[in-house]
Amino acid sequence: MPAVHFSAMPTTDAEHIWNGGRDAYDNLPETMVSDGPGHPCRHCLRNIDSGDEVLVFAYRPFPDLQPYAETGPVFLHKQRCERYAADEVLPPVLSTSRDFIVRGYGANNRIVYGTGAVTPIADIPAYAATLLDRTDIAYVHVRSARNNCYQCRIDR
Repeated sequence: MPAVHFSAMPTTDAEHIWNGGRDAYDNLPETMVSDGPGHPCRHCLRNIDSGDEVLVFAYRPFPDLQPYAETGPVFLHKQRCERYAADEVLPPVLSTSRDFIVRGYGANNRIVYGTGAVTPIADIPAYAATLLDRTDIAYVHVRSARNNCYQCRIDR
């Protein structure tokens, strides 16, 4: 089975927002104050601490608009943070729930049907490795099992 690597939002995407850029719906991000767990930053893959400012915006983790390019709300520290780098280790934000949706995508950035599964946290690396062992799977998304929000990407 292939090794899996957890990938945070690219720094170029975060920099775009931090520098006043607009989101996937051409809106400016909203600012709110975190009340604690439940605001996972998609760049550092850590929860945003209570009292810290949070940017909320529509994010599309796909290169092009197409029917399978899911877009949804995500959180980002308002103050710049370092991108998650321990890519072979389960990111801290994935400890906030008992399970997540793990789903494979093809090289065409479309869902590979039949791959999505609500997966217990401890099983995420093994299930992702099983998916990435398939030739029709280019990468995997981890999404909230309750709200379908994008969390991170998993690559070979």
